[in-house]
Amino acid sequence: MSEQLKDKVALVAGATRGAGRGIAVELGAAGATVYVTGRSTRARRSEYDRPETIEDTADLVTEAGGRGIAVPTDHLEPERVKALLDRIADEQGRLDVLVNDIWGGENLFDWEAPVWEHDLDKGLRLLRLAVETHAITSHHALPLLLRRPGGLVVEVTDGTADYNGEHYRLSFFYDLAKSSVLRMAFALGHELGPRGATAVALTPGWLRSEIMLDHFGVREDNWRDALADVPHFAISETPRYVGRAVTALAADPDVARFNGTSLSSGGLAREYGFTDLDGSRPDAWRYIVEVQDAGRPADVTG
Repeated sequence: MSEQLKDKVALVAGATRGAGRGIAVELGAAGATVYVTGRSTRARRSEYDRPETIEDTADLVTEAGGRGIAVPTDHLEPERVKALLDRIADEQGRLDVLVNDIWGGENLFDWEAPVWEHDLDKGLRLLRLAVETHAITSHHALPLLLRRPGGLVVEVTDGTADYNGEHYRLSFFYDLAKSSVLRMAFALGHELGPRGATAVALTPGWLRSEIMLDHFGVREDNWRDALADVPHFAISETPRYVGRAVTALAADPDVARFNGTSLSSGGLAREYGFTDLDGSRPDAWRYIVEVQDAGRPADVTG
C-alpha cells in the first residue's frame, strides 16, 4: 500500500466487477476511502446473475489498504443516487474522485444485427444503463466534488476518441453508448475546468474481466491458454491496470493538463511508468491499430 491518496474520498459507480472493481481496489491500495456501488449484492443479484458483489469489492478495497464502503445503488433511480451522495456528504464532507463506470449492457447488444433488426427494447435499455446513469450520477455528485478544488471525474468507456471516431464499434447501440461517454467527458471538461476540477474519458484495453475470462473458459492464472484460439488476446490486461491509471491521474497535481481529453490505460502507463500486475505494460489501442486491424500476426513485442 502507498499513501498517495490518503484522506481522499472516491466514488466508483459501477464497481461490482471488471474495470470498476480494478479501479476501486487500486484506489484503496493508494489509501483512499472508496464508496463502491452497483446492483449485485450478497442478498440479491442483478440481471447479470453473476456471483460478484459490491460487498466483495469493498472487502478487496479494505484488504488493499484503503477503506471500502459498499452502497447498493441503481444509478437509473435519481432518488437513490441523491441518497448516496447525501450519505457521502454526511460521512465524509467531500468527494475527490468520481469514476463513472456504470455499464450493465453486456447481454443487451447483438453484434450481428443492424439497428432495424436489433431488439429495440434491449437497445434502449442499453442506452439507459450506459448513458443515462452517467448523467444522473454526475448531476448529483458534482456539487459535492466541486466543494474543494482539484476534483477528478473519470468517464470509463471502450475505445479512444481517435479510434471510435473512425471505427464502427460492434453494433449501433454499443457504438452510440461508448461514443456518448467519450463526449460526456469532453463536455464535463468544459464545465468543470473553469471551476477547478478535471474530467477525462478513460478506456482500458482488452480487459481480462471476470466475464471475459469465463467467455474463454480460462482463469487469471491460466489466461494464456486462450491464445491458442484467440492469439490477439495476448495484449490483454487485468482490471487493475486501468485502476493504476486512475490512481496515477488522481495523484497527479498537474492532472488538469488532460482535462476534456480521451486517455487509455496503455497510454497512461507510458506517461506515468506503472505496469500491470505481472510487470508488463500492454498498450492495447496502439496494438489494435498497428497489429490486429493491420492483419498482422499476434505479436506484443512491437
